Amino acid sequence: MPEPITSAVSDRICKHMNKDHGEAVLLYATAYGNQLNATAATMESIDPEGMTLAVTVDGTATSVRVNFDHTLTGAEDAHHTLVEMLKQARVAP
Repeated sequence: MPEPITSAVSDRICKHMNKDHGEAVLLYATAYGNQLNATAATMESIDPEGMTLAVTVDGTATSVRVNFDHTLTGAEDAHHTLVEMLKQARVAP
């Protein structure tokens, strides 16, 4: 049975992404959050429907919601989905 995305799992994923994959979080903000001028981003939360990012644009912080293309089934699906989103964003024109 998949590990559900609880608030504790969300916190764990966010801490990992912000600590080890900050460049990916910024790319999520620019590619999927339409924040083309973003200079920084952190992942605030993740749930089965999407992720909420704190994004800095022109020195101003704003909250950006990025919805997933499907409802996540659990933590492992979140991992695979985030990796796939990153791959797609890197090859996008």
